Amino acid sequence: MEIKIRTLERKDLDLVHKLDNERTTMAFWFEEPYESFDELVSLYDKHIHDDRERRFVVDKDGEFAGILELVDIDFIHRTTEIQIIIEKAFRGNGIATISMKKGLDYAFNTLNMYKVYLYVDVDNVKGLHIYKKIGFVEEGKLRKHFFANGKYHDSYLMGIFRQEVKY
Repeated sequence: MEIKIRTLERKDLDLVHKLDNERTTMAFWFEEPYESFDELVSLYDKHIHDDRERRFVVDKDGEFAGILELVDIDFIHRTTEIQIIIEKAFRGNGIATISMKKGLDYAFNTLNMYKVYLYVDVDNVKGLHIYKKIGFVEEGKLRKHFFANGKYHDSYLMGIFRQEVKY
């Protein structure tokens, strides 16, 4: 099994659109689950040259398995947020763990970030397990910070430094 991350291309947008419209998946991203394809294309065009973002496709043996993003890249403080969604058919095989490590490697060794952080729903047991296994540390709990699926959710803010990544 070969897992890699590659740059998100326009040709991938139909698969991203499918992910973006899964209600349960987007609830863990604290995002509205309904997005038109035209809106997605417009966002892609708007952000393609944005230095504060890097968007990747998670590729398993040549197949689209998900997306990984580095957003809010701050080159002064050298911090960025990391986000990941793995396609349902590919979950439970360690792909998220491998992909997150590749994303962290890119953040630390290509972008020279000092710290990478993420937000995770306190009820996202699988996500929390993966992040802690990689070396992320809970830095705080944000009470009723995100609204998704008709209610407010508590979220952990988690962070990691280069030397804490468990490769």
